[in-house]
Amino acid sequence: MLKPTLLCSLFLLSLCLSCSSGAAPEEPTANAQPNILFIYVDDLGYGDLSCYGATDIQTPNIDRLASEGRLFTDAHCAAATCSPSRYALLTGNYAFRQKAAVLPGDAPLMIRPGTPTLPAMLKEEGYRTGVVGKWHLGLGDGDLDWNEEIKPGPLEIGFDYCFLLPSTGDRVPSVYVEQHEVLNLDPADPLQVSFTDDPSGGSPYDTPTGLSHPELLKMPADTQHSGTIINGVSRIGFMAGGEAAHFRDEDFPYSFPEKAIQFMAQEKGQPFFLYYAFHDIHVPRIVHPRFEGKSKMGPRGDAILQMDWVTGQLMKTLDSLGIAENTLVFFSSDNGPVLDDGYTDQAVEKLGDHQPAGPYRGGKYSIYEGGNRVPTILRWPGKITPGRSTALWNQVDLYASIAELLGHELQEAEAKDSKALWPALSGQSDEGRSVMLEEAFTLGLRQGQWKYIAPTEKEFPWIKGIKDIEGGISTEPQLYNLSEDPGEQNNLAATYPDKVQAMAAELERIQNQD
Repeated sequence: MLKPTLLCSLFLLSLCLSCSSGAAPEEPTANAQPNILFIYVDDLGYGDLSCYGATDIQTPNIDRLASEGRLFTDAHCAAATCSPSRYALLTGNYAFRQKAAVLPGDAPLMIRPGTPTLPAMLKEEGYRTGVVGKWHLGLGDGDLDWNEEIKPGPLEIGFDYCFLLPSTGDRVPSVYVEQHEVLNLDPADPLQVSFTDDPSGGSPYDTPTGLSHPELLKMPADTQHSGTIINGVSRIGFMAGGEAAHFRDEDFPYSFPEKAIQFMAQEKGQPFFLYYAFHDIHVPRIVHPRFEGKSKMGPRGDAILQMDWVTGQLMKTLDSLGIAENTLVFFSSDNGPVLDDGYTDQAVEKLGDHQPAGPYRGGKYSIYEGGNRVPTILRWPGKITPGRSTALWNQVDLYASIAELLGHELQEAEAKDSKALWPALSGQSDEGRSVMLEEAFTLGLRQGQWKYIAPTEKEFPWIKGIKDIEGGISTEPQLYNLSEDPGEQNNLAATYPDKVQAMAAELERIQNQD
């Protein structure tokens, strides 16, 4: 198991790897291609950062990133849940085309080998590629044996290096995967993993669960999250064995950055792409003691402070390695915010006046703007104009936009939903998309300040009933003018039937594109 290092060890590690003793960092020769660092936060809302207007919590490291870069006020994740967003980010294709959904912990790899991906494209352009952090895109081909070689995975779809949380912290297996192996796994103590639909939480193994041994829990959980207890937290699913490989949630702000810093230091002599995927601020929110109780908002607020600190460590690493001037940094979130997502951690009780989604309605799981309008910042000194932008764009567009930056010609079957918008991303223009699809448990369409939400007969009562989030699900069409009604309170569908018809037709056209 990886152990937390000293508080300054991450910064010192990067210094040691990049410099000779007592020497200043070398000034690298400017590459024709920038390094690319994706910093991808989990469940971070539009209103969760002080640079986006939060007053009850301060995020100075991200504020610095925003002041030195371009902050977008109308940028969107590709879907209102995590696996679909990640799929679209890495493939340049909308998730609904793959019927992508939030994956169980034992799901096979969603992005199949041979699929064009952003890291594979960058490898063609001479980049070294790495992913560190939460994966949640599946591993293997189904019926995975965690004691054997774990493939296919990130290495089979374009990454050179991976250090992963296999799915999410609230799902087993509670281990790290590095390259093709579970880290620190003892062959004499094999890891067993099982997922069942048994609502009683009865484990197929002789291991305590949240329902059988609630006295062992650091925080109570709902029935779904009351499987095997690891590190005092009950998870979705059941596992046994593999004791030496178990992670501690408190170690995440050290374990993951340490691997990320090692990768950047090792690859700094050539262009690299690092996809750093936070577990924060997803549940379970178990922070390192350094951050425990440091906010006024309980574990969720503490996790935001922890995430901001780690972001600062990554930025300091770029400085210490002498590569900050030639690194394109993308910072954003995979979907909107959620408070109660399965664990009793006082996220609701200690919220106070804080508005996680800012002025927008809904959150994670929702087709309203709060589900997919997320904080988004790009920084590349001298190449991206600092300031604020109202350009409309989507994370699915990053693939084609980076290809445009690098002069890479996309093939016919590559990143088909991605739109090249490098002038808007870099600040040369404020003109983004004229039309943009939004995805949750139904589909929506943005056209300028107009927002159309498609009706559906499907029902998802748990979004409001369990998560206390307005999902935007309705059997009637919805139409909002966001310039006058950013909170999507006044449905204008009956007032503008011709606009509803036109936007519905455009949405159908996008859906039916090959």
